[in-house]
Amino acid sequence: MRKDIDDTFNKKIYECRKHIEKLSDAKEYLKDMMPLTLESYQKIDKIQSSFIDQLNFRFSKLQDTVGESILKGVLIKSEENIERMTFLDILNRLEKLDILDKSRWLELREVRNEVVDNINLIYEKSDDLISIYNDVYKFVQKIEK
Repeated sequence: MRKDIDDTFNKKIYECRKHIEKLSDAKEYLKDMMPLTLESYQKIDKIQSSFIDQLNFRFSKLQDTVGESILKGVLIKSEENIERMTFLDILNRLEKLDILDKSRWLELREVRNEVVDNINLIYEKSDDLISIYNDVYKFVQKIEK
């Protein structure tokens, strides 16, 4: 059972790394355009649009994978019983373990629900999401030793 959990967790770690790679590529391409204005957004070409889509998609996918799999997996790997925990309970526990700041995570969730104005915010806040993932990953590395 433990091997199955580790295998699944490692696959999700790999998935996060791929999302981070693509998110970083999009950020690099878009850096000279940022921050966007409504006027500049209306003038973007197809290639720029595809990188904005990639930025949004990879941010969302990274957040989903971290939120649905990695955060729970950390507690499972720490041998905590999460069966009856809500997502907020999980966030509270991770905050108590000093792995993440719950309010920071919840703020990132709100970012996804808006569009044009938040493209700039996603661009800026993606480093926070990557930082949360990296902090969680470091913690897992410690407990696996």
